[in-house]
Formats: sequence, C-alpha cells, structure tokens
Amino acid sequence: MRGTPEAAPLALVIIGGGAAGLSLADCLVRHDLQGAGGPRFDVTLVEAPEGPLRPAPRTWCFWDDGPGAYEEAVTAQWSRLRITGPDGDRVEAAPAPLRYRMLRSTAFEELVRTRLAAHPRVRVLRATVRHVRARTDGRSGARVHADDPAGRPLILDARYVFDSRPPARAPLARTALLQHFRGWFVRTDRPRFDPGTADLMDFRVPQPAHGLAFGYVLPLAPDRALVEYTEFSRHPLTVPAYERALRSYTGGVLGLGGLTVEGVEQGAIPMTDGRFPRRIAPAHVHIGTAGGATRPATGYTFAAVQRQSRAITEALGRPAAPHRPAPAPAPHRRRDLAMDAVLLRALDTGRIDGPRFFTDLFRRTPAAQVLRFLDGASTPLEGLRIGLRCPVGPMLRSAVELPLLPRRAAPGTSPAHP
Repeated sequence: MRGTPEAAPLALVIIGGGAAGLSLADCLVRHDLQGAGGPRFDVTLVEAPEGPLRPAPRTWCFWDDGPGAYEEAVTAQWSRLRITGPDGDRVEAAPAPLRYRMLRSTAFEELVRTRLAAHPRVRVLRATVRHVRARTDGRSGARVHADDPAGRPLILDARYVFDSRPPARAPLARTALLQHFRGWFVRTDRPRFDPGTADLMDFRVPQPAHGLAFGYVLPLAPDRALVEYTEFSRHPLTVPAYERALRSYTGGVLGLGGLTVEGVEQGAIPMTDGRFPRRIAPAHVHIGTAGGATRPATGYTFAAVQRQSRAITEALGRPAAPHRPAPAPAPHRRRDLAMDAVLLRALDTGRIDGPRFFTDLFRRTPAAQVLRFLDGASTPLEGLRIGLRCPVGPMLRSAVELPLLPRRAAPGTSPAHP
C-alpha cells in the first residue's frame, strides 16, 4: 500500500539580504527544521552584488525580555536607560524585565547565513533585480528578472516574492520627517562609560530651528561606546555638520577627553504617516521598511521585522496558503499608527517641545510601559494612559486637523537603523 505523496515545497523568492530579507529567510528555515505542519519551503534569497546597492555595516537596536533567536549575534545589552533634558535633569529607569539590545549587521548576517547554508532547500544568489512580473505561463505566481554579477540575465519563478528593496519614492504623506544621524565608535584614553546604562536621548545639544536633536550613547566597555548625534527634522545635514556636532557633543557635553574614532556609521530613516503599500500584486509583497515596518514616531524597525517575518511564516505554513495571495501582514496596529501621526504632526508644527515631551514621557510613565508602547506591544489601557500624559491641547489640535490635510509627495530615503 503506497503512502500519500509528499507535497512539493512552496517556492519562494526573497529580494534583499538586509534585516528584513534575512529575518524572513531564517524564520522560514526554522519553521522547516521544527517539522511544523503545512507546506515546506524552497527559498531563494537574492542579494545585491558588491557595489553601491549593498548597504554598509550598520547597527540595529531593540528591547526584549529574554534570549531570542539571534542571541549569539547580540553585541551588547543594557538593563538601565537614561534620558537627559536640555537643562541636565536626568531620568534613569530600569525597565525590567526588558533590556535594550544591540545587533551589529555583520554579526547578524554571519549567523543567519550560516543557518541558511545548512538548509538543503535554501540558496543564496548575488544578482541585481530589475523587475518582478506576474508569470505568463498560465501558472500562478511571479517571475523575477535579474542580472547576475557578470551582467547575464537571470529569471526566477516563484509562487510568492517578498521584496525588501527601498521604494523608488516615498509615499504621499501629511507629515514627512527624517531621523538622520551620524555616529562614532570611540575608544577613550581612560574609562568614561557605564557599560550597564544606555543614554537613549541626551538633549544637551543645540536644538535646530525645526524638529529636535539629541545625543545617543551605547557603551560597549568602560572605554568604548557608540556615540551618535541624531536629529528629527525634514532634511539631513552635511558630513562636516555632523562631524562638528559630534565633536561638540563628545568634547563639550560628555567631556570624554582624548579619544580615537574607530568606526563611523551614518543614515536616515523615514518618519512619516505615509502609507507604504505592502501588496504590489497577488504574488508580490513588500517587507521591511518598504512594507511599513519602520515605526513612524521612533524609527525603530528590527522588532517589527521579526513580527512581520513570524506572521508571514505562520500564514504560509497553513495548508491552504498556496491558493491564496501572498500574506502581507501589517507590522503595526492602526491605533499605534494613528497616535504616531498625531505626534509627528505636533512635532513638525512645533506645537510641542520635543525634548521636554520625551523627557516628561519617561519621567511620568514606567519605562517598561513606554518601551512596550514604542514597540507596538502596549495594551489599549497602557496606550490610553500614555496619551493622557501628553500635552492635551497641542495633540488634540493636531488630531483634529489631520483629516483635513492633503497627502503630498516627500523625498525618498534609504533605511538604515535602528
């Protein structure tokens, strides 16, 4: 008596080897290795060849309450956070059981690629994707047209394509800011840092005419840290302007004394209430920042990418999934996006004092609640409590006018970190 034939694996193509693409590929592999029910997966990950399309090494930060899937790649973690107001008044918090954690992209990529290489139905290709089209052979799915590093055409057919490439243009928005930054990895000539405390926002820097600015310090050892200058505003600065700001902050504010800059990172993250289209076609969806994973009011992306990857994997793992459009889960809840839109409008118009707002938020609210809210994991009651602690007049005025504002084109950006 013959057994039931095993169903063919579900063919998937993932475009992009950054946080979103690698996280989804890794989540799919772990689903297969755990013997979960439903379809198995054939995964092709398409990474850009060496050149301008490949991102520079970068840092991702997030908070969690225990060992996670990428524990081996965690560079550092902090159990205490500090917010410093413009007048030097400090708010320190220990948001147990949550910890603030750092991943360097190089360690994360090495870990995930090792896992992918061990899976028999995963392949990683270097190619430049030109476009994705519906299949024309009468079968459902999508066809990826690409060029290999030698310029030869490459065609990949898949049931579903998950695309993490940045959109060609930013979505229409009522408010469009950038979180832009430049950071130094520094080594000081003597111990200057508390390795157990991360400075999440230090507002003792000159504030721009529009938006807000702060320092950001993630200690890696008593004499090593990532020190960044960050702005929430409409336009990035020049490299010399960032460098002047960093010299002023490390010398005049932090008083670090002699130091060596051992590495640099720079980037810009969209902070917008624009709606990123997740589904491009029935078999072609966006993931990562392109799929709306970046939290509008904070720029945090990594944790939402993990939620998005789990949701896609769970949907694909159901037996009926091959007969449905590709899953395109929303990385953030509607109520959180609505609150972010109001906050962005209030910041953009100058109705609220940004440094005071964030300092008071951490002063008046338990840190764990604030972090859960920023991560999109707060309960409705926690969200209400945080809303009531905001400046009611400016926020209410911003909320009332938002539906009346047109959505306009805004400059596009390339995602970086956190």
